[in-house]
Amino acid sequence: MASDINSRLSQLRARRKGEPSVVNLFESASSSNRSFAADAAEVEDWERRGSSSQRWTRYAIGAMQAVGKKYTEVSEQTGERVANQLRDRFARAGINAEFWLQGSVPLDVHIKRVSDVDVLAITKDFYTYNTAGVHAVRGGYTNPSQRTSSGVLSSLRQQAESDLDDAFPTAKVDKTGAKAVKVSGGSLQRSVDVVPAHWYDTKEYQASGRQAHRAVTIYNKKNGETIDNLPFLHIERVGSRCDNINGGLRKAIRLCKSVKADSDRDIQLSSYDIAAIMYHADMSALRLGQYSDLAVLAETQRHLDAVYRDPVAAGRLQVPDGSRVIFDTAEKRDWLLQISIEMDELLKSVYQENFPSLLMSGLSQGTQRDLVKALHV
Repeated sequence: MASDINSRLSQLRARRKGEPSVVNLFESASSSNRSFAADAAEVEDWERRGSSSQRWTRYAIGAMQAVGKKYTEVSEQTGERVANQLRDRFARAGINAEFWLQGSVPLDVHIKRVSDVDVLAITKDFYTYNTAGVHAVRGGYTNPSQRTSSGVLSSLRQQAESDLDDAFPTAKVDKTGAKAVKVSGGSLQRSVDVVPAHWYDTKEYQASGRQAHRAVTIYNKKNGETIDNLPFLHIERVGSRCDNINGGLRKAIRLCKSVKADSDRDIQLSSYDIAAIMYHADMSALRLGQYSDLAVLAETQRHLDAVYRDPVAAGRLQVPDGSRVIFDTAEKRDWLLQISIEMDELLKSVYQENFPSLLMSGLSQGTQRDLVKALHV
């Protein structure tokens, strides 16, 4: 962990309020937005917590807070704007499509004011299904199409690339991504990743009829392969588990993502995998986050340490939608170690700020964690 807490706090503020150049690039087109100077001058609640000397404590608390609602709404509205433009253009091309947000923004675990938005562009003219599902067994599906997923999605990708060029002539349309077309700049207040997809009716969806159980098939432009994902089940399960404990899980996920962003260590865990790791934390401990934010820090540190120290148990942990184990590559365990060390050091720094009289007592990490857990700052 970088020892310069002033740099850490500056990076945290910059993410939450935006760098001037980034904010001006993405938000200057909207006259309804306040000036960057006005936003930058606004003091958030976490910046008032504790004393002026408790800077690591303030950082820990600020790192887990939700991005301001007004900024999240801008992200969502920008995604909807791109979706509306594509919907009309797809229709004129004879493509019936629907659009859904996925990723960190709808789950509310994003950590930046100017967050990229993921939009699924799902064709309704083609789908696949599990032939062992109850609806398929009962003959509920019509004869399968002769088209293939890769063929349909390749064409949908080409249509999206062309339509984004036409819809946003002053924006940059990056067509090099494997799974998404990125459109940014111009009149857009956020970067938007458009992911072409079609529905895949899983066995679970055929039995329940719930969208959370319905998968989407996406396309990798670089190798022509297709991938099945369950983005709505991920959002539902993480969101529901968090709501049941009044917000502590989302705080833990944001804390990990912020620490990763500010670290100079090699930590390449995705936002998806970070959410999956914290999904298996002690929810009774994270529930205390409704009373004390530092209880979230304490449980996050404990959980990351415990997961790393027990590789057998860690190897059995699955992502929330149950589609795979979390640690499916050796590199992920290495990255887990690095973020765990970062969280150890953050906990220690917060302990030292709040219990200076105990610094010479040689208390164990567990005892330090318990003391931090009980703090109300």
